[in-house]
Amino acid sequence: MNVQEQIKKYITSQPEPKRSEMQALHELTLQVLPACKLWFSDGKNSEGKTIANPNIGYGFYTIKYADGTNREFYQIGLSANKTGISVYILGIKDKTYLAKTYGNKLGKASVTGYCIKFKTLKDINIDILEATIRYGFEAQT
Repeated sequence: MNVQEQIKKYITSQPEPKRSEMQALHELTLQVLPACKLWFSDGKNSEGKTIANPNIGYGFYTIKYADGTNREFYQIGLSANKTGISVYILGIKDKTYLAKTYGNKLGKASVTGYCIKFKTLKDINIDILEATIRYGFEAQT
């Protein structure tokens, strides 16, 4: 199964209304990053044990480790969780930037150094969420 098929299967496996909201966020992210690399993680480690929620990734950046090795990872992530949806904006050096810049404008969302969590799309300002996704992509390119 290719990445697009994995993403489609993951989104369609969600109960409504989360399914429609995940689909809308997937489409929004693809509008912001139309030719980006797509990723899918089922949340399982090499032994098949679940260690995280499955997530969709968009774009990529290179993580440089202190030992000199590099690893590619996605810039923007999207994941359904028990209480709602999480959007990850990865690779930002200033871990206070998202909360300071977008936190009060997003609506009913929890904003940490790299994660925006909310229960439903109607609780947030979608234009501000789009701006955070755009920022996350542009900060790495």
